Amino acid sequence: NEEGSIAKTVQTIVDFKASRSLPFELDYIVINDGSTDGTPELLDRLGLNHIDLVQNLGIGGCVQTGYLYANRNHYDVAVQFDGDGQHDINSLPILLEPLAEGKCDFSIGSRFIPGNEASFQSTKMRRFGIRLLSFCIRMASGKTIYDVTSGYRAGNRKVIAFFAKRYPTNYPEPESIVHLIKKRFVIVERPVNMMERLGGVSSIRALASVKYMLEVGSAILIAAFMKEGD
Repeated sequence: NEEGSIAKTVQTIVDFKASRSLPFELDYIVINDGSTDGTPELLDRLGLNHIDLVQNLGIGGCVQTGYLYANRNHYDVAVQFDGDGQHDINSLPILLEPLAEGKCDFSIGSRFIPGNEASFQSTKMRRFGIRLLSFCIRMASGKTIYDVTSGYRAGNRKVIAFFAKRYPTNYPEPESIVHLIKKRFVIVERPVNMMERLGGVSSIRALASVKYMLEVGSAILIAAFMKEGD
């Protein structure tokens, strides 16, 4: 339900592409996850590239649809980019640099890298919750990821193929990190700029709640002990 921000978000991508000479081709696809506001009509009226899911699948199903699209159309890199206007398209080259140089398989846009903290970092309670989830991932995998709930992420062809086959449904950002670590994908974080959302309501607004933290922490531990398929 991003009727109030999706058009402007797409326009920032289009303008970014037109305003500079990029060393890569840049396309976008909007995944409309069963929106009940005016998003479907808006996407059709403006002629924006999009896929309409017939019902709401949640974050996991929505994001995996994007990876399926990228996999079937043979993209080299897939970038997850929120439709609420929080992600700064001008940070894209920073996010993509380690992938282009072959230094990683998956690049996470981070607000919390020590010494490179972004100006907008959400509420204190949400930051506290993110630190707890970071601790859970470190205990489960031995890898430190500072911004475990960041939705500004990019993966190479191997990650695209992996997520097209399997992607977590309940708490996909932190869970998917654990799955990648277990499969020995190389993950890096890069400092990116993020802004306040233009409209709508966050799908993880319960991040500060005890119940949410217990559920996500349990999911991370379960993911750490799950057997990974090929």
